[in-house]
Amino acid sequence: MRISRTGGLLAALAALCALPLPAFADEINGANTAWILTSTALVLFMTLPGLSLFYGGLVRTRNVLSVLMQCFAIACLASILWMVVGYSLAFTDGGSLNSLIGGFSQVLFANIAESTVKGDIPESLFAMFQMTFAIITPALIVGAFAERIRFSAMLLFSAAWLLLVYVPVTHWVWGGGWLSDLGLLDFAGGTVVHITAGVASLVFALVVGNRKGFGTTAMPPHNMTMVVTGAGMLWVGWFGFNAGSALAANGDAAMAMLVTHISAAAGSLTWMAMEWIKHGKPSVLGIVTGMVAGLGTITPASGYVGPGGALIIGISAGIICYYMTQAIKQKWKIDDSLDVFPVHGVGGILGTLLAGIFASSELGVFSGQGLAEGVSITQQLGVQAIGVVAVGVYTVVVTLIIMKVVNSFVTLRVDTEQETEGLDLVLHDERGYDL
Repeated sequence: MRISRTGGLLAALAALCALPLPAFADEINGANTAWILTSTALVLFMTLPGLSLFYGGLVRTRNVLSVLMQCFAIACLASILWMVVGYSLAFTDGGSLNSLIGGFSQVLFANIAESTVKGDIPESLFAMFQMTFAIITPALIVGAFAERIRFSAMLLFSAAWLLLVYVPVTHWVWGGGWLSDLGLLDFAGGTVVHITAGVASLVFALVVGNRKGFGTTAMPPHNMTMVVTGAGMLWVGWFGFNAGSALAANGDAAMAMLVTHISAAAGSLTWMAMEWIKHGKPSVLGIVTGMVAGLGTITPASGYVGPGGALIIGISAGIICYYMTQAIKQKWKIDDSLDVFPVHGVGGILGTLLAGIFASSELGVFSGQGLAEGVSITQQLGVQAIGVVAVGVYTVVVTLIIMKVVNSFVTLRVDTEQETEGLDLVLHDERGYDL
């Protein structure tokens, strides 16, 4: 009888332990933590190896290693800068200057321990998740100056640009700065990532000049297999980018993932159709570029729109980004080597503006969470436009200053003979292929 009672007591205790425990604001939520751990790995996967392979395949054979090296080095450099001061300036209270920039209370990740939380996930995880965004943003700019920039100049520019452009804009939008107070909708980085990187790329392409032979010599991708492999990795990794920005394993994350996928698919098919109509054949490069356009354009709206809105956003991205790519290179003769501005910059602008339309509950089937109570589409569009213009203008001015200062120390561009020989041998004394 005593054994039976003991067994019953143990069974009761086991049943109690199996019951869900109440969640407290200062406690870590295991499910949310597991999802953001996964998302963090996915976003880093976007840069290494996704973006690296995507960009590496797009350049010519003699420059493939230089592009891979640039992406890898930026990942390392941005990580250390984010730890030292970037995270603190982006996400802490800046006191009287908080509308513009954060403070120094978490320099070197000070006050972040195993038990420190941000919401209901470890703050160390939140800092790492945001670090992966800080890595991929300057890495995107690599596509603008590919095949003609000095490695040392790239490192100096990327470091300064991360701290002087990316970090302040991050604070404005996500760290409690003035755009956040204004009510800007940017769920996962339309302004913070895509507009800053895209606009900086256009500035860089204009200042550093076109590649030798641009417009007269064909410069096709040297390895389309590598490009498609990298593109597939970007697509998968983008689920962490957008759905992870919910910072929880919940319906918001699920909807963000769904609309991200729909927009990518719609952008791919639209871009493919545009090329098919114009040239008579669909291209592999076109369908993967359309995917990136769809992903970049849905990014700011991914947490606010539903499937219908995502479909329209993806189609819009495929059309508008396609025409901008043609205009940049063929009409305006600007050598944004790997189409960073027309895909990411224009996509970020378009997505940021469309977030103000398709997030509205006034559009029924197209609505996601809806706008804030009492805010009309017109009012929200005004806020979105202010965000686009402010971030764009700030990025142009500071990028120009950084380039001028860096060029005074290290010449940005290699000389003509070095460009002809290729950056792999000139800068790294290695070959991508030895056949």
